[in-house]
Amino acid sequence: MGARFQIATPGDFVLSRDACSYGYFLLAPNHWEPGTREFRTTIDAGERAFTVVVSQDGPGGSRARVRGRPLTVRADVAPSRAERDAIAAQLARMFRLDEDAAEVRAFHRTDPRWRRTGRGRLMRSATLFEDVIKTVTSCNVAWPSTIIMNRRLCEVAGRASASGLHAFPSAARLARMRARTLRARCNVGYRDARIVELARLFARDAGPRVPPRAAARGVSWPVRSGFSAWLEDRRTGDDAVRAALLELPGIGPYAAANIMQLLGRYAHLPLDSESLRHARTVLGYSGPDRALMEKLHAHYEPFGEHRFRSYWFELWAFYEQRRGPSWTWERETTGKTFTASKL
Repeated sequence: MGARFQIATPGDFVLSRDACSYGYFLLAPNHWEPGTREFRTTIDAGERAFTVVVSQDGPGGSRARVRGRPLTVRADVAPSRAERDAIAAQLARMFRLDEDAAEVRAFHRTDPRWRRTGRGRLMRSATLFEDVIKTVTSCNVAWPSTIIMNRRLCEVAGRASASGLHAFPSAARLARMRARTLRARCNVGYRDARIVELARLFARDAGPRVPPRAAARGVSWPVRSGFSAWLEDRRTGDDAVRAALLELPGIGPYAAANIMQLLGRYAHLPLDSESLRHARTVLGYSGPDRALMEKLHAHYEPFGEHRFRSYWFELWAFYEQRRGPSWTWERETTGKTFTASKL
């Protein structure tokens, strides 16, 4: 027998807009249903996995005037109190419910272009570890391959729910996998050993050793324990977080910047080939790639600590101009072709 419970949201939160705000809403184990405006995912709560369907109803059960209304969560089987808390915490992280409406208003004061639409939150994963692996699987590869890798990681290594759907694998589960098994069954290619090494670090909750060059600058982080919490702690400085991320296997400057925005540190820009396309086709810049990168950094400099949000919502507006509002995208059709190279 299933169960139903509710999660409070900030006063500006709209599920369809804020869940469908970043490409990870299209990656397994996530599924958005445009017809019903419901979000489905499967969450590993520790000992069991639960497939949950999340909706947001307005007055009288309508899907209109939903802003700030609570989320209704329907689980395929009844969770214990501890499991329900784990589900709620992971959903809150995914939808960034910890960012209150005042933070979004601060972004709108910095960049008023997004005030009317209310855009401000960016969907992310249920856990930091999942964000890291999804970043690794999105580097140096076309988007359809990223979709396949994440689907296979769930199917091969994720815990199954009573509904037969699979959660994203925990660090502990991936840490027990062999690299060659991941390469053969999950299509991860050269990322195989890096994913296993990352999983072992996160399973131990122990970061990489502090390199001498970082120590010489007075940068340090917990090596033996508490690494994940330290990364997610807003009191930890950006420079220290970036230095620590760059010591992780398979994490270069682009991946580090992307993980930082997923941590809510929006001052950093993960620029790639999509950024260069944006510079030419939307911003009207010209010149070699290096010069374009410099122009992009200068363009977003005035947005300060909100640089990434301003950049991303410009990109997202371009995609939506071509394919309609993201909450109308079917995962198996538009969801596979929303990057610029496929439009």
